[in-house]
Amino acid sequence: MEKSMFCFQCQETAGGVGCTLKGVCGKDGKTARLQDALVYALRKLAATHQALRHQGKKDPHVPHIVYEGLFTTITNANFHPEDLVSRIMHIVTYTQKLQKDYCLSVPSFAKVSSFSENDIASLEEYGSLLQEKDENIRSLRELITYGLKGIAAYAYHAHHLGFEDDGLAEFVEKALVTSREETEVSKLLSLVMETGQHGVKVMELLDRANTTTFGHPEPTHVSLVPRSKPGILVSGHDLKDLLELLEQTQGCGIDVYTHSEMLPAHYYPIFKKYPHFVGHYGNAWWKQTEEFEAFHGPILFTTNCLVPPKESYKDRIYTTGPVSFPGTKHIPQNVEGKKDFSPLIEHAKMCPPPSPLEKGEIIGGFAHNTLQSLADTLIKAIQQGYVKKFVVMAGCDGRMSSREYYSDFARKLPSDTLILTAGCAKYRYNKLFLGDIHGIPRVLDAGQCNDSYSLVKTALYLKNILNKESINDLPILYNIAWYEQKAVIVLLSLLSLGVKNIHLGPTLPAFLSPMVRDILMKEFGLTEATTVNEDLISWELL
Repeated sequence: MEKSMFCFQCQETAGGVGCTLKGVCGKDGKTARLQDALVYALRKLAATHQALRHQGKKDPHVPHIVYEGLFTTITNANFHPEDLVSRIMHIVTYTQKLQKDYCLSVPSFAKVSSFSENDIASLEEYGSLLQEKDENIRSLRELITYGLKGIAAYAYHAHHLGFEDDGLAEFVEKALVTSREETEVSKLLSLVMETGQHGVKVMELLDRANTTTFGHPEPTHVSLVPRSKPGILVSGHDLKDLLELLEQTQGCGIDVYTHSEMLPAHYYPIFKKYPHFVGHYGNAWWKQTEEFEAFHGPILFTTNCLVPPKESYKDRIYTTGPVSFPGTKHIPQNVEGKKDFSPLIEHAKMCPPPSPLEKGEIIGGFAHNTLQSLADTLIKAIQQGYVKKFVVMAGCDGRMSSREYYSDFARKLPSDTLILTAGCAKYRYNKLFLGDIHGIPRVLDAGQCNDSYSLVKTALYLKNILNKESINDLPILYNIAWYEQKAVIVLLSLLSLGVKNIHLGPTLPAFLSPMVRDILMKEFGLTEATTVNEDLISWELL
């Protein structure tokens, strides 16, 4: 009989309470328990590396092991039990080696002696979040853990481009250990805010990694119409993977398209030199089971969000990095950090070209460098009354029909309002053609959740040039849609910057206990999205 599970880390968790039989995302109980075990194994490794740091030493591989391990457990990334077991065994073996080689003194929970796959069941048991019976302690621990998963996702990408911050790595290790051991509410609340502060740091690190490597995003029109050659569709967030694929497909007679989270690649200058990088295909991640049938060619997932594929196109799914799904083909990284995409390329050559889904184009690329270059225009528009408000509509999309709220909200916003967006929530309104204000597009798309730092930096820039004392004095409102853990760290980052009165929806996280929810509401004015009209009235926009 299948053992039970409990998971409430995403917005679509069953009944708004928790998935106990099978995840709404598609993962089964075994996968969920193995993910809990993997996080618990990472806590052991973090405690071990802390002990090594106390000796004045460091292991260069530990930060990346931690980042990729946490990233693997994020929603819609890894559904493969065998892959998770392999990762757990590697983490525990590495932890054991460090403890033995350096004679480290570690907390009792972190000690590792002999270990085999048979011992993974104990990691599942002690890794279960239900081990903690106090719902408030459990709530704060999970809020921190999900924030750390978001940090790890960003740090993973930065590391992939050669950008690291040891202070950030040290904090993640400390927080993994402290969030498990601490039982005092006030100290856990403090760690929540510290997690948000490091969220800002990691977003800045990734922004620097991306802009240094690929150039600053610039306003770009992206075609939605496929061409007549065979194609490869690339999803996820890993720009380095995309660049390697483009290099390997030059002159092959194959076009490369972005899907969902990979859309912002079109905005970076370095990718524009590849004439076979031709456009975008499809909508938000959750529509892939409807849309992938029509693409015909192979689809590469570099990170989340993967939806369990239909058998009709499963043989065309390729994964890499932290992503894995049983029965699909995985592209590994060699010892030099390179990936060989030739199986994917040869597969594409045998496929017909994509069938069209849409017509026209979309525009994006309004990251902080572009918005700062438009500062004079924006300030003039504000002073002359053309622009009354900015609304940050960032975050994630999802399957629930309640998310039509965001489409309706965008439609009903006054015509003197600009939308600042980053994340796949934009697929609810970026094709509505909301017009412009004196040449400024009303939807200013900075990119995906990986580009959220642009929204932070833009707000801080406006605060300075408008000579405001607080970020809350700006004509900026925050209506954030969340789904998974990268949106959690964006929220915590905004709270750490002192941003007040954020609307979060379509529902508040199930992992927030009533006490923790009340604290966030009282301290920061956090509110749950209600109806479009009610929220517009509360913000004096209707």
